[in-house]
Amino acid sequence: KFICDVHLGKLTRKLRMLGFDVYYKNNLSDEDIVKISLAERRTILTRDLGILKRNEVTHGYFLRSDNPDNQTSEVIKRFQLLNQIKPFSVCLECGNKLKRIPKEKIIDQLPEKVKERKNKFLYCSQCNKVYWEGSHYENMTKHIDELVKII
Repeated sequence: KFICDVHLGKLTRKLRMLGFDVYYKNNLSDEDIVKISLAERRTILTRDLGILKRNEVTHGYFLRSDNPDNQTSEVIKRFQLLNQIKPFSVCLECGNKLKRIPKEKIIDQLPEKVKERKNKFLYCSQCNKVYWEGSHYENMTKHIDELVKII
């Protein structure tokens, strides 16, 4: 479990895309990040050494790269997570676990073309986002394959 500092929104989405539990809000103070880290036993990911120098921080990692793809690779390598990748298992927006949902239950939320062409859906009960395998899915799958190659 991770918590990213406010400057790591892109890394957060990439790690969530790979199925990792990442807490992120773009308005957290350093103090908030440390409190959440301790309360929820999350490792702090940051490019700010100041956070990691705080006495109360028990688990943290300073990212060397400022490129989100390289940062993702760095985290996967550092924490030996390659075998724990489970793409598309958590919500990209909030990080909640996704669950399968029957089409009938979310049909009113779907665009017409999706209603006609898709039958498999995942749902986030926290933010009510619905996911299906569309063009974004194909692009993200290619991106995941590229990320895994550089690890």
